[in-house]
Parts: sequence; structure tokens; C-alpha cells
Amino acid sequence: MQMTSAILFGVFAVLLLINLPIALAIIFATLVTMLATIDTLPALTTIAQRLTAGIDSFALLAIPFFILSGYLMGQGGIAARLISFAKVLVGRLPGGLAFVNVISCALFGSISGSSVAATSAIGGFMIPAMKKEGYDKPFSTAVTVTAATTGMLIPPSNILIVYSLASGGVSIAALFIAGYLPGILVTLLLIAACAIYVKRKNIQPLSSEAIEPFWPALFGAVPSLLLIVLIIGGIIAGFFTPTEAGAIAVLYSLALSLVFYRQLKVKDLYPLLLKSVNTTAIVMLLIGASSAMSWLMSYAFIPQSISETLLSLSENPLVILLIINITLLLIGTFMDMTPAVLIFTPILLPVAESLGLSPLHFGIMMILNLSIGLCTPPVGSVLFVGCSIAKVGISQIIRPILPLYAAMVAALVLVTSFPSISEYLPKLLGLI
Repeated sequence: MQMTSAILFGVFAVLLLINLPIALAIIFATLVTMLATIDTLPALTTIAQRLTAGIDSFALLAIPFFILSGYLMGQGGIAARLISFAKVLVGRLPGGLAFVNVISCALFGSISGSSVAATSAIGGFMIPAMKKEGYDKPFSTAVTVTAATTGMLIPPSNILIVYSLASGGVSIAALFIAGYLPGILVTLLLIAACAIYVKRKNIQPLSSEAIEPFWPALFGAVPSLLLIVLIIGGIIAGFFTPTEAGAIAVLYSLALSLVFYRQLKVKDLYPLLLKSVNTTAIVMLLIGASSAMSWLMSYAFIPQSISETLLSLSENPLVILLIINITLLLIGTFMDMTPAVLIFTPILLPVAESLGLSPLHFGIMMILNLSIGLCTPPVGSVLFVGCSIAKVGISQIIRPILPLYAAMVAALVLVTSFPSISEYLPKLLGLI
């Protein structure tokens, strides 16, 4: 087991250091380890089987649908309507545009299920608008990239579907509902961090001319917001599965973009379909590769060994949870969420269960933790997208993003310490 661990993690670390794409790094590290520990033909056959078996799941069919619906929403005028609605809600508060940014990202993320899509769609509007109102561009970018991560928690979320697969079948419906309160908590704490900045900089409210009248803004946003009711309500009521909900989300987004908002034309669909296919291919390759590595670790009893080591460090559950959270925070800085969830869930979930945590609570804690990594260098995909949109360097964004990091870590501490934040709504609705 020790030799297998040394080869697997050693090769994987070297491949990451030479900037090999993470999916290929996982595949090659797994293959080299198999070739070093078992015969060639069984090794090649096994890795081929595990790559295929990793994506052989009906639940994963929801992912390409939600990816496509996210692209449709990003190009279909939905972001602009949500921003107008958020301005009506909080735009008249001092420094309200920062709050508008946070709420718009949360709303768009909850509809599209993609933090990258939220960063692109909302950031393209909000970062220039905030600059005009006196905000520093690095701070505006920091607000966008941190707020966009709430889409990982507030459903529909592709990563919650991946966690359901990695955890051995935690209900996707329960995970979707469990993400609401933690997602709202993160949103509120980010708003609080923005409020401190606004007070220090003495930024004034938006003028009345900059805010659309209430009823037109509400009328424009309601069709988009109804998607949440349609998708989540349908899943909870048992009208359709999450996979079927993804297909319905595509049809609804298409109708909004082409017919209701008329921001998208038929000729625009081909590039969006091509983008969604490329993204889906990357995600599925990551899932297949991570599944192969997870199988190898289970075969070598690595999760059991790590679990025993963690549990032997202390008898205090809070200390072990602190170690798990620090480990996940470090993992999130250099690994994408999908492989991180698939690889480390089988390792850390047994430890969490031995401490009395439910798989549902641990899943939300893990996703919130890894979401922080999305806006953390060196691999933070959302951070790079935000900096690209704003045309600012990563070094410029580090200082203004630190208070927002603190807000997200505070949310993580609360969610970790109080399981009821994750479990209250699923219990209320009879999902657990």
C-alpha cells in the first residue's frame, strides 16, 4: 500500500508541476501506478474499464443539459434582467451596486448552475458599472469571482450531482435543497464584507435614474426566476428526475432566449452547442479519470489507511474536522472541483461518518470548502475568468479579495459547526 501511494501521488505531483492538464495527469499517474504494481495487460484493461464505468451513470446525463442551459442563459439576456431586478432590491442602499453584484451572481448561479458562467455573464456588466460608480476595478472583480461561487451550492449544481455519484448515492434532490441555506449564508456574509468596504470608501447609493421602475424590472426577471421553481419544484414533487429536469431547463432557457427576451437567434445556437459539447467532454474526461484513480486507491486500501491515520491524530471531532477542512482548502488551490470531489470523497467521507456527520452535511461542507478554491490561485478557474474579463492582474486582486475570503471561510466554519444549516430544509421536506 505504501509503495502504491508513493508512486501514485508522486507521479501525480510531478505531472501537475510540469503543468500537464489535470485530467491527463490523473490518467497517467493511475496508469503508471497500475503498471508498477500489476501485470501490463490487466493494468491496461482495468484502466480502460474504469474510465468507461466512471461515466456510465444515468444521473450524469443531467450535466450536459445543465451546461447547455447555462450557456443559453449567459447569452440570452437573462443576466441583464437579473441585474435590473437586483438594483430594484438593493440599489438604493449606500454602495448598493456592490450588493447588486453579489445578489446578481447568486441569482444567476442558482439558475445556470455554473460559477464560470455567472462570472462571465454578470462580470461583463457589473465590473465596468462598478468602476463608473467609484469602485476600484480589482475590488469589483473580487466581488464578482467570490459571489459567483454561490452557484456551486444553490441548485441546480453540476458538482452536487458529481458528489452524489462519488458518495455512493446521496439523494440529488436532498443535496439540491440542502445547498440553499449555506448558499444564502455565503451571499449574506459577502454582502456584509462589501458593506464594510462601502462604508470605508463612503460610496453613495445609485441615482434613481440608474434604477429601473419596480414593475418592469420584476416582469423582466420573473420568467428567469420561475426556472428555479420549475426545476427544483418538479424534482421535489417527483414529476421528473434531475436528468429530465436538465432537459426541461434547456427547453425553458431556449424559449426565454429565443422567444420571450429575443436576445438569441437561431444562428447563434451552433456556437453555443459547440461550447457546451467541449465543456461536457472536459467534465466527462475528468469524471472518468478521477473514477479510475478512486478505484485504484480503494484497491490499494489507501482510503482506509488515511481514515485510520486521521482518527488517530485526536479524539476531538472538531480537531479532525479542522484538519479535513484545511486539507480540502489546500486541495482546492491546485485541483479542479470535479476531480477533487471524486478522488477525496471516498477518502474523507468515512472519516466524517465516523465522527457522526451525515453524508449530506459532509457533501455541502466539502463543496463550500472547494468553492473557495475556485477563486484562489494558482488553479482558480473563476479567478482567472474574472481577471480576464476585467483585464486586471492576479496580483492586483489579492489584497481586495482577502476580506471576501474571510467571509467565505466564516460561512464554512458555521456550516461545519452547525449541521442543521445544511439539513434543516431537506428534513422539513421529508427528503432525509
